Amino acid sequence: MTLIDGKRVADEIKAEIAAETAAMEARGERRPHLAAILVGHDGGSETYVAHKVKACEQCGFRSTLIRYEEDVTEAELLEAIGKLNADPEVDGFIVQLPLPRHISEQRIIEAIDYRKDVDGFHPINVGRMSIGLPCFVSATPAGIVELLDRYDIPTRGARCVVLGRSNIVGKPVASLLMQKAPRGNATVTVCHSATPDIKEITREADIIIAALGSPGFVTADMVKPGATIIDVGTTRVADATRKSGFRLRGDVDFDNVAPLCSHITPVPGGVGPMTIVSLMRNTLLAARHEIYPAN
Repeated sequence: MTLIDGKRVADEIKAEIAAETAAMEARGERRPHLAAILVGHDGGSETYVAHKVKACEQCGFRSTLIRYEEDVTEAELLEAIGKLNADPEVDGFIVQLPLPRHISEQRIIEAIDYRKDVDGFHPINVGRMSIGLPCFVSATPAGIVELLDRYDIPTRGARCVVLGRSNIVGKPVASLLMQKAPRGNATVTVCHSATPDIKEITREADIIIAALGSPGFVTADMVKPGATIIDVGTTRVADATRKSGFRLRGDVDFDNVAPLCSHITPVPGGVGPMTIVSLMRNTLLAARHEIYPAN
């Protein structure tokens, strides 16, 4: 069994991005600039944004954090997005999800200029990805495919099962793995809450990508020997032995599943770091106008 070390791979990629940023500055070009809008004080969102800010520093990027309290209006957020869209010094920006219930997440996502949508959530980027055109690919799916590539895990002709059909992970990663691409050409099945006999389906899989948000859902009897397991789950569960009072648990029963696998990602330290570094890569692409040329 090989443990897929997402942190190590992410560190390697950040070093590669930092070298490219230094080369841009040496040519007299502006450093990439990533902005983030954070609403409220959700613990998970606070931590995630803090990691993004740190990653910007490691990559040599400029970063800006714009904070709002939970009672911010949708109109105020849309106004802030409009300013970032128009700011030539901002290459890309994100609005950290989830948002308070009184704000339409879809309306917010659609208000972002797709050329600065480094999260890859805008319908234009999603649509371009689905038909194989250049775009900003959603960070978590991009990170998953990168891990498969860096660990030389074959996808061509592989049977892949994606557990979960979210717009952020399940649907886009399924689409990527089906593409005619070096890390595509897989036969993909997407399972969800209405799928009967999930165990029978997963037992046929060469690759399982678990993105349900259901701790320990994937058990040993669902996995065939030699399969690759990518665990996207990061659910906080109570743990009195930790100073924080909680620990992160994935969607896979790691202790019992790992001995069966050829490759498996841990939680934490697997997909999570790759999500952040994929965001950095999208920001670099935005700064260099490699996908959408400057007007």
